[in-house]
Amino acid sequence: MHPGHARTALVTWLRARQARGNIVMRIEDIDGPRVVEGSTDGILVDHEWLGLDWDEGPTFQSSRFDVYETALEALQAGGFVYPCTCSRKEIAKVASAPHGDAGVRYPGTCRNGPTKPDRPPSYRFRLRDPAPGFEDGFHGRVPEGQVGGDFVVRRADGVWAYQLAVAVDDAQMGITEVIRGDDLLMSTPRQIGIYEALGWNIPHFAHVPLVTDDAGTRLSKRHASVTIEALRAAGRSAEWVIGQLAWSLGITASPTPIRPDELVSRFELGTIPRATFTWRTGG
Repeated sequence: MHPGHARTALVTWLRARQARGNIVMRIEDIDGPRVVEGSTDGILVDHEWLGLDWDEGPTFQSSRFDVYETALEALQAGGFVYPCTCSRKEIAKVASAPHGDAGVRYPGTCRNGPTKPDRPPSYRFRLRDPAPGFEDGFHGRVPEGQVGGDFVVRRADGVWAYQLAVAVDDAQMGITEVIRGDDLLMSTPRQIGIYEALGWNIPHFAHVPLVTDDAGTRLSKRHASVTIEALRAAGRSAEWVIGQLAWSLGITASPTPIRPDELVSRFELGTIPRATFTWRTGG
């Protein structure tokens, strides 16, 4: 867990505590080979240390594959998905140019049947055109048609795609509000497409700005020196970290150490600064 994760977790925690809602802790570990041993325990410890508790879970996506299979079967029955045997290299050769944050648009090569039937297929969702728009709790109106192209819901190697897994989990867990980083803003129309296809209630979404390093690069697992664990080991207190994050969110006037519960009455989602926040590695 790094300060970017912690910042979004703090926003989620404050929003839920203000609304007297429940926070669901979900571990998104569907891609087994990429899961780092011990990372789940570290994430939970970091949340607890920061004072960001949760009400339900943790629930592991790796234990829910049968639920995703049932959803896929329902989508197949409704004609919303189809098998695709295109490789990434083949798609890159024939697809249109990258479309903003949405990446390469799939050209629909296998929409009428697999073009390479000797290959194991992935499964793609038929995204309606224009793609759904929605009202974001932070960015405001996201118009229709901001993304396009059918997207993978299960890879050819059997791994479930993020888009399907989170949509199924949110629906089945009764999630009414999703708060996450704005790097996932353009994932939302795709997930709304799945909600619509399965007749599920669509939650409200709010996508908040990210945290970057001094070079403007989004914080990630490669920034080992500024993980919450590293800050704790260096002698920083949980209140110090929360103070930095609260200041970055515009809740406090200065980065004074503070506990999360002291921020609940002051928090307003709409007053979060629009720009990314730079985490200075020198503290």
